[in-house]
Amino acid sequence: MQTLINPELPASAANAESTPAVRRVRNALSAIKLFTVMLCLALLSRFFVVVPAGERGVLMRFGAVQEQVLAEGIHPLLPLMHSVQLLSVRVQTFSMETEAASRDLQDVGAEVALNWHIDPAQVNTIYQRLGDIDRISSGVIRPAIEDGIKAVLASFTAEQLVSERSRVKEAIASLLSERLQRYNLLLDDVDLLQVDFSDRFREAVEAKQVAEQEAKRAEFEAIRAQRLADAKVFQARGQAQAQELLQASLSPEILEHEAIEKWNGHLPLVMGQDAIGRFDFRSLIKADRRQGR
Repeated sequence: MQTLINPELPASAANAESTPAVRRVRNALSAIKLFTVMLCLALLSRFFVVVPAGERGVLMRFGAVQEQVLAEGIHPLLPLMHSVQLLSVRVQTFSMETEAASRDLQDVGAEVALNWHIDPAQVNTIYQRLGDIDRISSGVIRPAIEDGIKAVLASFTAEQLVSERSRVKEAIASLLSERLQRYNLLLDDVDLLQVDFSDRFREAVEAKQVAEQEAKRAEFEAIRAQRLADAKVFQARGQAQAQELLQASLSPEILEHEAIEKWNGHLPLVMGQDAIGRFDFRSLIKADRRQGR
């Protein structure tokens, strides 16, 4: 008995597999597989939490903050039972402008920039007491700056706020550091960006500076005049002393010697009795003979 084989059967089966209905089924199965994998990964991720660099995780059990602080990295947890709140421990910058009064009751406007960060070891306590970064900034940092600036500026005069800026900055940093430590917040730096005064105060300062310059100039002129007067007195005193020494040193012999040295060999035409008594004509003749030789 001979078996007949239909050579067209495989071709028809291949055509059946490439029909649109078969392709739709295959696409659906692929989508289901992908969804299943994603669902498994999502469910698996519920059992782990990743804490990024520069942050800490506050572990909560049924909403209650736990003592354990999650460091950077991956950590296992139980879904529905545990939850994690992330808080940044990086340096935060907060700047603001405020107004205060100086010790001499001058209106002062100040702009301050504050650099601070959360104590990494106290993240759970900080979150339990204060909340997240936004609440810390609005509820703690801003009031601390406003109150601290007013307290510090009130202890300095307006002139000291300009001339002793470093002292003012140190006083602000010391006060704010003490206040933030109460909440386990650490102060890194304080910058006193700008200090402004009223127009009336600026005019008063300029007028004072001009008056001081004029006073210094007048003082300089007075000192200069006094020194010139002292110099003239000293010069006159020196000349008087020189005249006294000269008169004390002039004897008749010296005068005669000077006259002989300066005589030109001719007798004066007119001479008084006093002049005749002063000179020894014999000495003059002897001097003339010596010169004649």
